[in-house]
Amino acid sequence: MFSASTTVIAGLWVIIVTLMVQWAVAAAVKAKQPGAVPGKVPEGISHNSLVFRTHRTFMNSLENVPMFLASVFLALFAGVSSAWLGYWVVLFAVARIIHMVLYYAIATEKNPSPRSWFFVLGAIANIAVLVLIALDALVG
Repeated sequence: MFSASTTVIAGLWVIIVTLMVQWAVAAAVKAKQPGAVPGKVPEGISHNSLVFRTHRTFMNSLENVPMFLASVFLALFAGVSSAWLGYWVVLFAVARIIHMVLYYAIATEKNPSPRSWFFVLGAIANIAVLVLIALDALVG
């Protein structure tokens, strides 16, 4: 059986590795395009382009992962030791992976798309961690 701290560390590791995989995939997919310019995404592309989808997946994670990491680190610094912290970290990690896979697989302009549900699960996990911190501060 894993301890709460082991679960948090494992979940954080998965989140960071997922972000690195997204970076590598986005860079590789773009680099294979004819006339690819390093550091520049072609103009005029949208969800029908895998270059767009891999880039947006990475950018979306860059927009969301730091906020979640800050919340988790604040919880750890505050001494929140609840097993719930581990559950929320794992939920966020799994939600980001499924979001990534769906973004790569489904070319749609529809909103909400299937990936939106996993974005929302990640947001709920972030809010839940912030609630844990507040509850710990009030009770403890």
